[in-house]
Amino acid sequence: MAIKALKRTHHIALIASDYERAKRFYSGVLGLPVIAETWRAERKSWKLDLALPDGVLLELFSFPDAPSRLSQPEACGLRHLAFAVDDIDLAIAQLAEEGVACEPVRIDPLNGNRYTFFADPDGLPLELVECR
Repeated sequence: MAIKALKRTHHIALIASDYERAKRFYSGVLGLPVIAETWRAERKSWKLDLALPDGVLLELFSFPDAPSRLSQPEACGLRHLAFAVDDIDLAIAQLAEEGVACEPVRIDPLNGNRYTFFADPDGLPLELVECR
């Protein structure tokens, strides 16, 4: 039984090795409009929200001393692919039926959305977001 809760791509998240250079590239060179820029002091990290033309959000992060990509979602490069769902509990249950484990649900302090991470067969991080 395939999960039927996926609606669309919610956002793409990238961790930059040089935040200012990446910010100039995505907002200047590619011309993506900046929606918001947030300094997250507790993580010593910037989060830049950019609008892609199709309505998908591109999140650009800085993390001090981010390691090269291994399998963790806090490494440089593509951070994760997120899917928007109407009911995160239902989606988690459907994934569990398929033998896919999800992390405990968290709440985003910036927008109040509930979210969780899980991995694809290669260990790449994927996210479900229940949008409010």
